[in-house]
Amino acid sequence: MSTTQNLILFLILSIPVILISWRSLFSFRSHGFYRFFSWECILWLFSCNYRYWFADPFSFRQIIAWTLLIAAAYVVIAGFMKMTNAGKAQKSRDDKELYAFEKTTELIDTGIFKYIRHPLYASLLYLTWGIFFKNITLSNFVVSALSSGFLYFTALHDEKECMAYFGEMYREYMTRSKRFIPLLF
Repeated sequence: MSTTQNLILFLILSIPVILISWRSLFSFRSHGFYRFFSWECILWLFSCNYRYWFADPFSFRQIIAWTLLIAAAYVVIAGFMKMTNAGKAQKSRDDKELYAFEKTTELIDTGIFKYIRHPLYASLLYLTWGIFFKNITLSNFVVSALSSGFLYFTALHDEKECMAYFGEMYREYMTRSKRFIPLLF
């Protein structure tokens, strides 16, 4: 596929992401601002690499890629389910830039949240690197590193928002959980 075709696919895939992210695009202090750019990096990686998805299926890089992609799927499902079931999301919570399921009114520190504070962002991190391992190139590495950086800033801003809402309870939670990778980081 040519670069032009990759760009067209990227632009088409970007339309729903822009529509979903619209309310946080102009708020530099919102975690959604940085998350948008990570999503765009992931879309670019996918647009340029989807044809390698099943190439050389039993190679070491493909095994790493599929391991990361499966981990991404598990973590996002576990995190989303816990947020919707235990977080007591309230439409009355006045945070216009948050999605409904993000408007939790109770701190979640069980399930996957016992080990990592940001399972949804961790899943995007695993997704990023899973796609990278599909086709290892320098340009893909740069985009993956950018996506990871945006996810790091997303988490930092999300933590500020959570500390403002939950206070000392969240600060204490931060001391007993990791940001993205259980027991490591």
